[in-house]
Amino acid sequence: MTVTNSKRIRYAVIGLGWIAQEDVLPAFAHTENSQLVALFSEDPIKREELGKQYGVKTYAYEEYDNCLKSGEIDAVYIALPNHLHCDYTVRAAKAGVHVLCEKPMAVTEQECEQMIRACLENNVKLMIAYRLHFDKANMQAVEIVNSGKIGEPRIFNSVFSQKVVEGNVRLEPISNGGGTVYDMGIYCINATRYLFQDEPTEVVAFSASKPEKRFDEADEMTSAILRFPGERLATFTSSFGAAPVSTLVVAGTKGDLRMDSAYSYQGELKQQITINNETQEQSFPAGSQFAAEIIYFSDCVLTGIDPEPSGEEGLADIRIIRAINQSAQTGQPVQLGEFKRQHRPTADQIIQRPESQQPELIHAADPSGKS
Repeated sequence: MTVTNSKRIRYAVIGLGWIAQEDVLPAFAHTENSQLVALFSEDPIKREELGKQYGVKTYAYEEYDNCLKSGEIDAVYIALPNHLHCDYTVRAAKAGVHVLCEKPMAVTEQECEQMIRACLENNVKLMIAYRLHFDKANMQAVEIVNSGKIGEPRIFNSVFSQKVVEGNVRLEPISNGGGTVYDMGIYCINATRYLFQDEPTEVVAFSASKPEKRFDEADEMTSAILRFPGERLATFTSSFGAAPVSTLVVAGTKGDLRMDSAYSYQGELKQQITINNETQEQSFPAGSQFAAEIIYFSDCVLTGIDPEPSGEEGLADIRIIRAINQSAQTGQPVQLGEFKRQHRPTADQIIQRPESQQPELIHAADPSGKS
């Protein structure tokens, strides 16, 4: 992909939790068309220490609207808890500031539609941060599956799990965008949609939780079955209570494609293709997927191109997540209305940048509690 270099898009990162500190902020060092100029946090120690570290201005959340109107930023990267995505996106759009928003896009379909509408009405770009849409391993998997190499793709199966400690924001109530499907299942849902190149028509799901306080308001794990047109089935399990696993399999009529560390952003992503009992293996460095998505979004702003992981892409996943959670709560299958997507990620979007060095975290920890 060609990257425009004539100007640098100035970003404010909103929210300085684990993912922002570990991956988003360091990624700017690997972007040639993007510049980090401001940070937002309610924590004064984060503001002071990270402001000095990156040499940028810092703000409390109550200063958000003033900063948006200041003319000092062109775009925001929203890395806030899920239930805040809609409000902060709409406010940025009304100020004419472009929005790169972490996934899941929002909590409800109505919030997604509000975000899309606000950005359209104010002529600003909106992209949802699907970093794997720029990852070589995943986008080559799309090409392999759709080339017919493994025959007709019939089955998708995935497990994505990690251990999450009590008190982590991911354990917020499901009504607030917490739980395993919003946080981890979204990767499996998005992968099966881009690998099958289609939208599911029906879902059924079950949740299970150990009787532990940390799972009082969010599920420990959920398993879902998604029915796709052409009588294809996709299954996945997302979990906050098991050892880290990140795998997917697509089984076709001639062979299968398997990925280990399928959704990872550090280390290597491994791919196996088996046809007629012969297996080919390949490994791909994860690199800085966060730098890749920032570069791509800045290029869209500079050239006027509409981003591929659009608001509609975010909405497509939220409607499925909501149906899965509804099915898990009621014990009944949920039918999905028709939903058409004109654009899907392809290998043309691959952007590779070196992996960022992991910084020391300030008042932040990964989901397992490691700081």
